[in-house]
Amino acid sequence: MNQSPILQRLNPLVQDEFSKAQAYYCILSSLNNLFLTEREVQLIAFMVIKGNMLSLPIKEEFCIKFDSTLATISNMVSKLRKKHILVKDKNKTKVNPKIVLDFSRPVVLQISLSYESK
Repeated sequence: MNQSPILQRLNPLVQDEFSKAQAYYCILSSLNNLFLTEREVQLIAFMVIKGNMLSLPIKEEFCIKFDSTLATISNMVSKLRKKHILVKDKNKTKVNPKIVLDFSRPVVLQISLSYESK
């Protein structure tokens, strides 16, 4: 029997590009069982909004904004590299280009949840 899909539309309002990026990476983490912490999602979103390179000035700005430390950032970067969320490009660390969006534009996600039949 061919059943029509269930369609559910969500249209949450966000304050700015950072909030939109944070919501996107939180959804990505949840759907892919990445188990990212709130602070890790904040770091990913912050990097993408600030130009997708993790330089010392970006780290320092993140520390001030989120009351964090450089050591904490180093630990998060190590974990996120192991999960291939952050990658090395030459000598710079950046968010994997496969998951980088332009958050100044509207973002529409289509999620298809299905299972293998036996």
